[in-house]
Amino acid sequence: MTGVAPSGRHAAQALAFAYVFVLACLAVLGAAVHFLGDPRAGEQIVSLDLRVAHHHMPKIAEAPPTAAPPVAPEPGAAAPPAAPPPVEAPAGLGVANPALIEKTPQGPLPRIADDGTPPLRAYGMVVPTGGKPRIAIVINGLGLSAKATAAAIAELPPAVTVAFFPYANDVQHWVTLARQKGHEVLLEVPMEPYDFPDSDPGQYTLRSGVGEDSNTKRLVWSLTRFTGYVGVTNLLGGRLLSDANALEPMMTYLARRGLMFYDNGSATRSVAPDVAARLGAPFSQATSTIDTIQAAMEIDHRLSDLETEARAKGSASGSGFIYPVTVDRVGAWARGLPGRGLVLVPVSTLVTPPEKH
Repeated sequence: MTGVAPSGRHAAQALAFAYVFVLACLAVLGAAVHFLGDPRAGEQIVSLDLRVAHHHMPKIAEAPPTAAPPVAPEPGAAAPPAAPPPVEAPAGLGVANPALIEKTPQGPLPRIADDGTPPLRAYGMVVPTGGKPRIAIVINGLGLSAKATAAAIAELPPAVTVAFFPYANDVQHWVTLARQKGHEVLLEVPMEPYDFPDSDPGQYTLRSGVGEDSNTKRLVWSLTRFTGYVGVTNLLGGRLLSDANALEPMMTYLARRGLMFYDNGSATRSVAPDVAARLGAPFSQATSTIDTIQAAMEIDHRLSDLETEARAKGSASGSGFIYPVTVDRVGAWARGLPGRGLVLVPVSTLVTPPEKH
């Protein structure tokens, strides 16, 4: 027994030492946690911060839907850059006729003069045809970009009709300059497309199903933006132009004001020809959009198709947008028309029923 006792004492001492060592380690660990913090808490904080950052991250804007022509800005947009000085022109050509204006709180509203002269006749440009097949080209989209508008007015042949957006602040300047250069002018009226409101031409858009009074007020707003135009054309408008009930009051109002309506051909299900025929309203329609594909070869092909149509029917009309390639190809094409036995005319000369100038 005396030989075993020291060994037991050594085991007890070893166990006690181990116990003290464990307690010391726990104490050191506790101190570390106290002064340095629980490492798991750091993970929770990082995770929370990431969630908050993701929640407040701004959503990336999606590209707007494609539309032809492009979508118009709301009223109050910044004015275009200062325009170049007007060119020399015959006296009075760019000046609106007071006899054709009704003064309203919204602005100058076109009207038929007391002597019976309508704006369609007064502001129409005359081009001798000599009995040759006639082709009218309408270029839309003028008035938003000062650079593009100035280039189109300067480079397009005078017989090309130009159509202006109603929303820009300085449209009247550009309209006056265009008329001084010999261009006939149309007003683009915003009309409801099929994908409205994804494609939204603005707060003064004529809508299908909103009622005649509401649409008339919106139409009057557009008509009072500037003066000197022979009529209006559609800015978008696929849905409205397919609705005879919405279209008839608009065309009646325009006819009573001595204005034509030009359907630019972008609405594939347009009932405008039928409505105009029923009302006897001044009307013309594009049979081709010349720059659906914005490539010189494609535009040349569409213009050639218009020549074929004009030879077969006596006249043809096409519309396009103010793309630089469109302006360039129309200018080059028009220079060769006389040699091919055709004549480029303002759109008012193709009006049905015909108007005498």
